[in-house]
Amino acid sequence: MTQPRSTSDTGLVGRIRRAYDLLAREVAKFGTIGLLAFILDTSLYNYFVFGLPGAEAVGPLHDIPLRAKILATAIATIFSWLGNRYWTFRHRRTTAVANEFLLFVWFNILGLGIAVVCLGFSRYVLGLDSQLADNISANGVGLVLGTLFRFWAYRTYVFKGEALS
Repeated sequence: MTQPRSTSDTGLVGRIRRAYDLLAREVAKFGTIGLLAFILDTSLYNYFVFGLPGAEAVGPLHDIPLRAKILATAIATIFSWLGNRYWTFRHRRTTAVANEFLLFVWFNILGLGIAVVCLGFSRYVLGLDSQLADNISANGVGLVLGTLFRFWAYRTYVFKGEALS
């Protein structure tokens, strides 16, 4: 036999509490997947442009850092989609997997654009081309702005199925 819910569980306060709890869980899971994708993206970018740590040789994409950033982010995007679809927003996903993936990729391209603009501004406007400057501009400033945009876009457009509590 189930216990009757108190009026606070079914009223406005209860709905607000459940919505907050759901949002907090989504933010925590999104942050975990994002952190892992960030590590993957940043590691790949640094390898592509600067090579293996301690090695004298430069990376295979040393002369094309913007393409290196795009490639690293594309790989991290696939990882991120899988993690967000099957863990973070599993209660919101729809059966339209291809549509979800295309929207996810589209919003990641826009988010990547934010990071690439930050990197390009640092490199070609400010003339900063060190490893530290690249990482601050693309993986610091660009990441923060892109992450805020992505979380909003995923919840609003990509994983828009009815949230189950």
